[in-house]
Amino acid sequence: MAATRAVVARPVTFVTGNAKKLEEVKAILGQSVPFQSLKLDLPELQGEPEDISKEKARLAALQVNGPVLVEDTCLCFNALKGLPGLNNLLMAYEDKSAYALCAFAFSLGPDSEPITFLGKTPGKIVPPRGPNDFGWDPIFQPDGYEQTYAEMPKEEKNKISHRSKALAMVKSHFAEAGYTFQTDTSS
Repeated sequence: MAATRAVVARPVTFVTGNAKKLEEVKAILGQSVPFQSLKLDLPELQGEPEDISKEKARLAALQVNGPVLVEDTCLCFNALKGLPGLNNLLMAYEDKSAYALCAFAFSLGPDSEPITFLGKTPGKIVPPRGPNDFGWDPIFQPDGYEQTYAEMPKEEKNKISHRSKALAMVKSHFAEAGYTFQTDTSS
């Protein structure tokens, strides 16, 4: 029996108002998932990243009335039991290890349960190095590298980042589910 391919009436709406994040997502996804971006005013939720991204996807799908992809990203400090925060919080701790965590959630629409994809990159917190134009990139040095995210060429960061790991799972899901996107709804 052949697998049924889901036809999606329009491209996925990636919910973000962050130009740097959008740039990374476009570079990582390429043409594999047709999407458009939209800034929505969603509440700042508290809780576990996976739960936050699922709830954001539910809220966004209601507003967009269609397929959405949302993201929640955090930098978690092992000395603080995974608590996200800024590097100054770690000054009193010997353990400077951390991990970057990215949770994407995808929903086909308002009546669909969101699916989550988690990407995690271990590393450590260091004094700021590199351009200070994208969040905490200057203070996060991934394990196995001598550069912070901010110091790395974009192509290199996009190969190893928490965001790229989560988006690889998104791409895989779309390929396995066999989604077909209608980009022209006039016919």
